[in-house]
Amino acid sequence: MGSDSDWPIMKAAADACAEFGVTCETLVISAHRTPQDLTRYASRAYERGLRVLIAGAGGAAHLPGVTAALTPLPVIGVPIESKSLKGLDSLLSIVQMPSGIPVATVAIGGGRNAGLLAVQILAVGNAGLWDKLKAFKRRLAEESRAKNRNLSA
Repeated sequence: MGSDSDWPIMKAAADACAEFGVTCETLVISAHRTPQDLTRYASRAYERGLRVLIAGAGGAAHLPGVTAALTPLPVIGVPIESKSLKGLDSLLSIVQMPSGIPVATVAIGGGRNAGLLAVQILAVGNAGLWDKLKAFKRRLAEESRAKNRNLSA
């Protein structure tokens, strides 16, 4: 994340990964204040065993895009709500990447979905994680059907 003030949103991503037994790193690395640190981190991520990166940022929200420019790994951007434009600036900064530098983007404040998307990406090549993900999806469906039954009761 670009700042520790992003942690309440990004914690939801870490928590989603933990639900599935996926370990993750949580760091504050600013694309603007510590660009050398970001370059070192993103360019070496694959060699260190990482397979997907989640980057949350507010305002100009350069962290996800710069990260994607520095690594061939999938990058998921989480727009963080800003005071002036309520996160719309962050959302637009993250989704408007130039051709060749894709960043998957979730909703403003969508840390949990970012974590779940990371799990889905990882599950494609991991049978055990795939089974956990299918069970999660079944549980979501069951919860939805139960809510429907509760309305009818």
